[in-house]
Amino acid sequence: MNKLFLIAMLIPGWTFAQNYTSFFTGNSTDIVTIPTGGICLMGGATEDDNGMKWFLQRANGGDVLVLRATGADGYNDYFYSTLGIPINSVETIVCNNAAASSDPYILQKIQQAEAIWFAGGDQWTYISYWRNSAVDSLLNLAIQERNIAVGGTSAGMAIQGKYIFSAQNGTVTSTTALANPFNPSVTVDSTSFINHPQLNNLITDTHFDNPDRKGRLITFLARIQADYGFSAKAIACDEYAAVCIEPDGNAKVFGGFPTYDDNAYFIQSNCALTNQLAENCSSGNPLTWDLGGQAVKVYQIKGDASGSKSFNLNTWQSGNGGNWLDWSASNGVFNEQSGTSLNCNSLSTSEIINEGKISVSPNPAIDKIYLSTKESEVTKFQISIYNALGQVILSQIADLSAEITEIDVTTLESGLYYLIASNAQVGFIKNKILKQ
Repeated sequence: MNKLFLIAMLIPGWTFAQNYTSFFTGNSTDIVTIPTGGICLMGGATEDDNGMKWFLQRANGGDVLVLRATGADGYNDYFYSTLGIPINSVETIVCNNAAASSDPYILQKIQQAEAIWFAGGDQWTYISYWRNSAVDSLLNLAIQERNIAVGGTSAGMAIQGKYIFSAQNGTVTSTTALANPFNPSVTVDSTSFINHPQLNNLITDTHFDNPDRKGRLITFLARIQADYGFSAKAIACDEYAAVCIEPDGNAKVFGGFPTYDDNAYFIQSNCALTNQLAENCSSGNPLTWDLGGQAVKVYQIKGDASGSKSFNLNTWQSGNGGNWLDWSASNGVFNEQSGTSLNCNSLSTSEIINEGKISVSPNPAIDKIYLSTKESEVTKFQISIYNALGQVILSQIADLSAEITEIDVTTLESGLYYLIASNAQVGFIKNKILKQ
């Protein structure tokens, strides 16, 4: 008899198939509960117990599924009994290859889970195994229709955002990334994978106990700006910190402070600046994204056992218990300094005029608008759309060197908006938009 099957017969709760290995703990009869949603992001190393309790509570006594590509059953007893949160079962499935992504057993377990946790490992393995497969389709359906809780640590956190450092060519240091933002190791991916509404237009990074990580993350944001035309945001965690995001957009931070210095970071380009574009993000050249030392705004929170400190992911401007920092990069050198609070709602709508330098059509708009400019010397603009209250609703980079540039406004509700195109050389160009 094959030794692996003999072992499977001797160890309770352990099953093996060619494409996956399963470790089961708890009640084998599936129960259906109503999960309360949410996202738990952990920076790696040992999990924060309080953050994990928050995650398990979101399953509402249901079944927890752990997905990984290496390792074994380390989460089973920890989730099922150690933390003291009642749940029906924990099953860890170790996927041995990409074929597991279509295995009926695994797909059934995703459909039955009230919470799904992604362990650490190699994010490129996760991406190559599960993206554009039945696994990510059912996972996103479970998020949208059943409001399951989802979380992950290390690589399992790195795959949660809209944008992903895929590590397709291995990891990258800050020194390498800052020296050349287009180094082959700077692989920032935008292909759809896990779709969290709260993490749209966002990238995550982990293991931030290592100060070397900050320079590479600002490089990732600069690359997203250059490659995809968006001013993305980021969430980063120290190894023992956890960011737990409620469905209402409130992000609590758990950690061991004041005994331990466990931090989470909420990072964005400085929307208070007229121009947010990097001065130099080009192939073969060191990154300069300085803008007076205020290119990137960061809210840093030291997580504690109660999770009492938080950040509002709806506004990205207000937090509780943290402090503001300014990040920048100059000629490939990362800089950090104390900053002031961010306020990007200062647009005075009464002063909006159409200067006519950018053409917007159709106007009124239904689902898309198309931009062109008469400014032949300048083609790249920061495009921001504000509502009538002066709040930023949409922000992206537009290269108007093309004959026309398309902006998707499908998600905007009907009403009056203001489009502001800004560039350091030209200044503000302002247009009114009516969305039908």
